[in-house]
Amino acid sequence: MYQFFVNPGQIQGHLVTIEGTDVNHIKNVLRMKPGEEIAVSNGQDGREYRCAIEKLEEEQIICRLLFMKEDGVELPARVYLFQGLPKADKMELIIQKAVELGAFEIIPVETKRAVVKLDAKKAAGKTARWNAIAQAAAKQSKRRVIPTVTDCMNFKEAVDYAKEMELKLIPYELSEGMDETRRQIESVRAGWNVAVFIGPEGGFTEEEIELAREAGIVPVTLGKRILRTETAGFTVLSWLMYRLEGQT
Repeated sequence: MYQFFVNPGQIQGHLVTIEGTDVNHIKNVLRMKPGEEIAVSNGQDGREYRCAIEKLEEEQIICRLLFMKEDGVELPARVYLFQGLPKADKMELIIQKAVELGAFEIIPVETKRAVVKLDAKKAAGKTARWNAIAQAAAKQSKRRVIPTVTDCMNFKEAVDYAKEMELKLIPYELSEGMDETRRQIESVRAGWNVAVFIGPEGGFTEEEIELAREAGIVPVTLGKRILRTETAGFTVLSWLMYRLEGQT
């Protein structure tokens, strides 16, 4: 079943209005007809609004609400991915897969060893594109919320942002012992805010790791092999998803 996102104000009683680019997609790409059912989410409350199309107008689609579902699609903890800026277009893949794996928010981070540097003009365009990718991935994976890609932060700003979160992890190649990694992952609980820091291709500097430690961010190992920046994030998110699924 096709899913679309609307603003909360577009759900009024038993009527749901779809506007914007989705109108053309429904009418001319999917060629849907009155009576067909779609799923709608407002991107905020975690609910699925099951609707039937009533009218296909020039600039909007009018739907009738059939019922609501609250089926626990979202992870019971909010996972924040702090991603060191990678080279080329890797960030797009990272965002797409992080959304599929349940991340609540993605924070691009400028680190000392990051090759990519964004000026203000480029950053605004990148952030807009990254959020569009997050929305498309949320639709594809049937998420009930649209994860936000924030403006880029420097490392200190990112550490300060994560400081009060209940679980804070930073994979670091000089960390040893999977027992600590396992203990940290198994400690996660429903309702927590979880920060995951991933370095760019060159990894984190010792100074960055020390700053993270001072803020209570725990260095962990991901195993004996060195993982690419995109693989490292997917690994931690997968472990957290496995641990959290089914918790209430």
